[in-house]
Amino acid sequence: MSQMSDRDVAIVLSGGGMNAMLLELGFLKRLRESSLWPRIGWIYGTSAGALAGAMAALDRLDELEDLALGLQPSDIFRPQRLWRLPLNGLHEYALPTTIAERLLDPLDLARSLADAPIEVVVFATDVSEGEDSTYELAYSSHEVPPETMARAVLASAAITALVLPLPVGDRIATDGGWVRNFPLGAALDRPNVDLVVAFRYVPSYPHLGVEALARLRRRLHRFRAVPPVRAFIAELDEAEAREQRGEPIHLGDMMLRLMRVAIQHNTALEERLADERERAIREVASLRADLVTIAAEHARPGRRARAARAVEERFARTALPRSIQRITVRGSGGAESLEQSIRGRSEWAERAKLALITRGYAAADAELQAYGIDAIEQAS
Repeated sequence: MSQMSDRDVAIVLSGGGMNAMLLELGFLKRLRESSLWPRIGWIYGTSAGALAGAMAALDRLDELEDLALGLQPSDIFRPQRLWRLPLNGLHEYALPTTIAERLLDPLDLARSLADAPIEVVVFATDVSEGEDSTYELAYSSHEVPPETMARAVLASAAITALVLPLPVGDRIATDGGWVRNFPLGAALDRPNVDLVVAFRYVPSYPHLGVEALARLRRRLHRFRAVPPVRAFIAELDEAEAREQRGEPIHLGDMMLRLMRVAIQHNTALEERLADERERAIREVASLRADLVTIAAEHARPGRRARAARAVEERFARTALPRSIQRITVRGSGGAESLEQSIRGRSEWAERAKLALITRGYAAADAELQAYGIDAIEQAS
């Protein structure tokens, strides 16, 4: 086993539901075949990336694949009976029970992570009341108790539109995608990291149309003489008109649009800030070189070397960010996209799941090869 001093690679895994987990599984399988695998010291993950990252840290990707291939929507988020809405959320959060029954107890998973050489950091959104709310929660497998870490992984994957938040320690936490869907910046801030390899899921959201409302309107048309029904039909007509104008058709549509904005904005912001950081590092390096030259040129003869050295020493004492190489792999669901609908019960085909895993592997392979990182033969 490599010592921690030999580990200089951080992995970043974004959220994105079942699509992201399958793509990230392929991505991680390709990484496992590379020379980078024994160098991984940290994994940063949100939502789907939290679970995938936890299993990768334990090198249990094959077990994660077996779990994923058997998963159906109701194994993750099981629709509530109508009489329980809205007090208990739209869905029952079935994932914790599914993991415990088919994989291992989440607490045992967290205990193994505490002893693993790879540190896993997962992110959740703090929805606790009070002025002390931090909004963003980060949990390290090497720093928090296993009981807290187990809850944190599950809370990070608790999609807010579907299930209620979870208590994690003394906080109330939910889907980390709201605040840190792609935790790239956290990895770049980690000392001793020389390379960040990231997977960013690129979603394509389905259009929420008025087909269901139109069907309801047709059923109600026979009762249009009843004043309340006639008024309701008029509301359905107005919803269809809003769709034609590109407006949200109802409050649920509006909330989904806002959720997309929040998650995709903070995801894009991570990469933009990372790019700005790298540009600033290059500018500082250029400024440093210019100041050394200027000091040497304008110092009195005999003091030029001393002046240049003084500038170098002053920069050396300044806490400046380091330049860290980044490899970013992107993937989307495409034709095989597996959607988790609000009330839908359509099952996920194994063929589509395998296609997504293969796509994640291929995307990682292309990007790694572009950086000269080929697959290596694995020891038996």
